[in-house]
Amino acid sequence: MDASARHLRLLTETIAAVNSTLDLEEVLHLVATEVADALRADACFVYLYDERSDELVLRATHGSRVEEMTRRPRMRPGEGITGAAAAERQPIAIAERAHLDPRFKQFPNLREDEYESILAVPILIRGEVLEGALNVRTRKARAWPEAEVDLLVAIASQVAQTIEHAKLYAEAQRRVHELEALAKISEAVSESLYLEESLEAIVKTTIAAVDASGAALVLDDGRIAWPEGRAGAHAVRLPLRWKRRVIGELVCDRDTPFSEDDRALLEAIAHHAAVALEHGRAVMRGVLAQEIHHRVKNNLQTVASLLRLQARATDVDAQKALGDSVNRILAIAAVHEVLTEHREDDVDLGELIGRLRAMLVQGLVAGKAVEAELAPVSLAGDRATALALVFCELFGNALEHGGSTVRIALAQEEGSVQL
Repeated sequence: MDASARHLRLLTETIAAVNSTLDLEEVLHLVATEVADALRADACFVYLYDERSDELVLRATHGSRVEEMTRRPRMRPGEGITGAAAAERQPIAIAERAHLDPRFKQFPNLREDEYESILAVPILIRGEVLEGALNVRTRKARAWPEAEVDLLVAIASQVAQTIEHAKLYAEAQRRVHELEALAKISEAVSESLYLEESLEAIVKTTIAAVDASGAALVLDDGRIAWPEGRAGAHAVRLPLRWKRRVIGELVCDRDTPFSEDDRALLEAIAHHAAVALEHGRAVMRGVLAQEIHHRVKNNLQTVASLLRLQARATDVDAQKALGDSVNRILAIAAVHEVLTEHREDDVDLGELIGRLRAMLVQGLVAGKAVEAELAPVSLAGDRATALALVFCELFGNALEHGGSTVRIALAQEEGSVQL
């Protein structure tokens, strides 16, 4: 078989093997293996061009191993022998002492100085658009005949289309994966009435979406919501933004670096997390408002009954009960004021409890002493409102049914609030 027939067969077999899959990583490794075999080379290196960073990134090797592949060798077009071939859009062949060429670029985790010869060619789409570059190496000196140079150029030209199709397929798969993750989060947010359930779903979906070792949501008050997994060597922190405010952070850990695509997906998840957080807080405010409405309604019914009794007789007990109900209504109204005025702001819980104490003691404190030590404690509006409602019930019961002295203490220590 003459050389031209052999080269045609090698070209056909190489392209057939490379076209057998659409998985990008598999395509690149097939290219490295098949090209090295076709040209009887000791090694083959395949680089892809990253438009965003304007760099050639090593993606596949055959016959040589890259130490610490997490730090992939990178070079700009024009750097190194292969980079020069990419920049010039022309093949470069060096028969011996390739590592002494002034264009040679050494990478600390890639042992290239053990090779004598190199043949590098650009990977071009339609002969113009740079898709990447590849090279073949031999440990012994070797001249590269024009026919072999033409063969590698032809293989690179055909491989360019395959790589482009594989990249489009990978992008489509990534988009599907991203949409599936966001759909899961949207479903969890829309179906759950409880904030904790939504946050749990977001964290677990985040871990699965980017194959993370761990993740957590850090809220604006410092709370860490639903930490899952473990810390990794690499971490990403993304703000949760709502109406120009940062209301928390999405933290994600992994043992391998995060790609730009990973970051884009995490940014989309962070946006959904911010929506879920505000949705959950809105639901909680609605629940609190219903509870306040229920209590106001009951107290108003009590007031109405007492007024009817008072219309028939002037009873001291009835007057006292009427006063107690009025004070409870005023206290609940104060909580309602906080709920409506401080939806998205922090509240001084000590000041709020001080106001509630002053209202509730009127009419209920006869013969009793009330001692209060209220430290300034800042809490999110929804949490302060919930705690204030609990305080109203406990304090009212303590005044009415407790001993001669009622003590109130509010303090904050090491991230905990104690009432």
